[in-house]
Amino acid sequence: MLPTKNRLRASKDFALTTKTGVRATSLSLVLYLRANLNNPLAPQVGLIVNKSVGGSVVRHRISRQLRHLVANELKNIPPNTQLVIRVLRNQPNFQNEFNELLPKALSKFRANT
Repeated sequence: MLPTKNRLRASKDFALTTKTGVRATSLSLVLYLRANLNNPLAPQVGLIVNKSVGGSVVRHRISRQLRHLVANELKNIPPNTQLVIRVLRNQPNFQNEFNELLPKALSKFRANT
């Protein structure tokens, strides 16, 4: 579970991050990362898991798995950022893709700021 300060909740923040943030893409995941000037103290993370990925049980399993992966990487995410993870398709384990995409997104973010 992510701490409250690290949860991205507002739909406008999701929209801004997905539209204006840097993007790193793989077959199953898309990571969007943008600077958050409103809360420079902690990185905020949000998930988008559409119904096309699977039923409720599948979507919640994927969300739990991704939150666990992100919680372990919070120390590597800059404190002034918002990260949105969009799931494109279901697979048994997202760890390898996430571990490849996060450094790509962070390097693109640093190059743009």
